[in-house]
Amino acid sequence: MDRPVVQETADTVVPVPLVIAVTGHRDLVAAEIPALQRLAREFLESTRAKCGDTPVVVLTPLAEGAGQLVANEALGLGLQLIVPLPMPRDLYLEGFASDAGRQEFNRLVDHAEVFELPLAAGNIQAAIEQPGPARDKQYAQLGIYLCGHCHLLLAIWNGKQSDQLGGTAQVVHYHHTDFMPGMTSGRSRTRHLISDFESDLVYQIVCSREQPNGEPESGLKPLQSFYLTADTENPRTTESPRAYSLMFRRTCEFNRDMLRYKRQIVRHKSRLLADARNAQLSARALRIAALFRTADFLARHFQVRVDTMLRVTYSLAALMGLAFIVYADVNGFDYMIYAFLTLFAIGFGFYLIATKREWQRKYLDYRSLAEGLRVQFYWLVAGVTSGMTTQFAHDNFLQKQEVELGWIRNAMRVSTIRQGQDSAKHAAGDVKYVIDRWIGDPKRPNDSGQISYFKRHQDQKLLLHRITRTLGYTCLWAGIGVTLVLASFGDWLTEGSRTSLLVLMGVLPLVAAVREAYAHKKADKELIKQYRFMYRLFKNARMQVDAVKTDRERREVLHALGEAALDEHAEWILMHRERPLEHSWL
Repeated sequence: MDRPVVQETADTVVPVPLVIAVTGHRDLVAAEIPALQRLAREFLESTRAKCGDTPVVVLTPLAEGAGQLVANEALGLGLQLIVPLPMPRDLYLEGFASDAGRQEFNRLVDHAEVFELPLAAGNIQAAIEQPGPARDKQYAQLGIYLCGHCHLLLAIWNGKQSDQLGGTAQVVHYHHTDFMPGMTSGRSRTRHLISDFESDLVYQIVCSREQPNGEPESGLKPLQSFYLTADTENPRTTESPRAYSLMFRRTCEFNRDMLRYKRQIVRHKSRLLADARNAQLSARALRIAALFRTADFLARHFQVRVDTMLRVTYSLAALMGLAFIVYADVNGFDYMIYAFLTLFAIGFGFYLIATKREWQRKYLDYRSLAEGLRVQFYWLVAGVTSGMTTQFAHDNFLQKQEVELGWIRNAMRVSTIRQGQDSAKHAAGDVKYVIDRWIGDPKRPNDSGQISYFKRHQDQKLLLHRITRTLGYTCLWAGIGVTLVLASFGDWLTEGSRTSLLVLMGVLPLVAAVREAYAHKKADKELIKQYRFMYRLFKNARMQVDAVKTDRERREVLHALGEAALDEHAEWILMHRERPLEHSWL
């Protein structure tokens, strides 16, 4: 049964899909095809069952053999097909071995979303019109695109290594190492060796090839299936590795929250989305802006819950301290111990609710996703790339942090999966749009750019820090004053006055301590430094883009600015993850 393709608009709230890319041999052995169909169908069914509200999308160029086999099974299960072509359709079909394969391709594309990838770097149209190195480079670019825009690579493959550029073996190798000879630099491979990489998961179905020496690699048997990762200690497993399952579960949770608050999200006034609509930017830019709106709303929603929880619980902590002081220093107020226990129970209940529902984790994760999408949006509009136009542009975001955070990169990765032909719309004039909207102008204090944002928030945090410091000094000197009064005039004071002063002497440092603990939990001092740094960073970037003469140089500045912003936000999320919600403040 065909599944209708959802027509996305800027106002559509669409769940982040789990994308399965397909690579595999074209010359499958006929006797194995029924079993390969069954194994592919079972894999797709089990994956869909685990995903809940998360849609499963199959990304395949519909090549003969493995590509068309999986596409048929996906359509039979009602899954959406997205078909990136490595070259114009007529040239692509020239490489098919049979008319039956071409007819099957033409039938399948009628049920899929199809687009053509641009020419690989260094290629020209005339060079790819005949079989040869240039055309192989287009296939290699396709393989990189598949790996760069999927969560999981399904490989129907005999497991044998090969030097064929863009072949299945090299695509799987690239997925595990982020390196393809002749297409990528060794820098990405070196980075890959020292970091946990969350996008290297392959599900391999072992097959034979209809050619001499086409049997599977030694140690493998036809129709075996397993998960394959770059983990040298345990590369093959029958179940999805825990880290990957956790990432996929985080994506499902994001989608559930998206659907739960769908109406509020649609009404959420996102400046980024509004600007994108008003400027009539490309469909891809609008999709990123729409996903930003969702992540931004959810981050704000859970931030309000976390802030409310902190205010309530720290207030309860202050009241608990007051109850204990009164219980200890005032005769006849023994019932205060029950008030203390009641306040503790209320605070602990708030803590349990917040931790069980993961308010803080969701706030931090969703804010990180939103900030990553902000950079991704402006890079796309300005035409900034990392040198590999078909790959996930900012592939360093959160890579040095916990693997669990990989779901954020995965969500960003698939937000630009549909390339289409809109890249041509990103003309040189869009660089000015990005400079004005993203960086802003320090001469305009009410500007919507990040210069204005960081300046405003720096001032707000400075004010709160001064309040905390002033309160601390006030309580300190007031406490010293109370102590001097008790020491100097205690014998002349009535019992009631002396008791009141004793209570006040205990309450003053309590108030200062609770306020200081609250400020520490909110990381006020650290955020002042961070906002100050980011303000200078964006201000310097504005000076640089105004000083250079060409859009190429401006894009270089924007690229460096985006990387710095992503690095700084990675520090932000780690700083807050080190301050988890705890009940120890009680």
